Amino acid sequence: MFDKLKTLDDLYEMQLKDLYSAEKQLVKALPQMAAAAKDGRLRAGFEHHLRETENQVARLEKIGKAMELDLGGHTCKAMQGLIAEGQETMSERATDEVMDAALIAASQRIEHYEISGYGTAAHFAERLGHSDAATLLRQTLAEEQLTDTKLNELAKNYINQKAM
Repeated sequence: MFDKLKTLDDLYEMQLKDLYSAEKQLVKALPQMAAAAKDGRLRAGFEHHLRETENQVARLEKIGKAMELDLGGHTCKAMQGLIAEGQETMSERATDEVMDAALIAASQRIEHYEISGYGTAAHFAERLGHSDAATLLRQTLAEEQLTDTKLNELAKNYINQKAM
């Protein structure tokens, strides 16, 4: 994708492309996760996060357009692996309650990856003087953090107990 990363700008562009690929992959995976969820609250959470993720893709596209940067053509291998692990988990034979706990665990891995990526990209944008992009990236970061918190609360206060 890049011959050399020479500047923070180059690294920032790479981060944006990686996030864009990750989110596009997640848009395809979330409906499968929602379908596999047996608990109604968990299913609704996945469906809500799908709509958020579609908006996050649009935000990245807005940033790319402002920079005249084509975000396509890159595959986020980390997200590819995280989704593959989640799909492998969904293929396991498990009780409904254990499957829901497993889906939360897989989802939190994905959220933590996204939190890391958006935190880094927002800092780069801010450092490079892209304040509008930094605002959009921080908005997505806050959504990812809230999703992780909601998943954690659902697991700790309800799902994991049912899975015992």
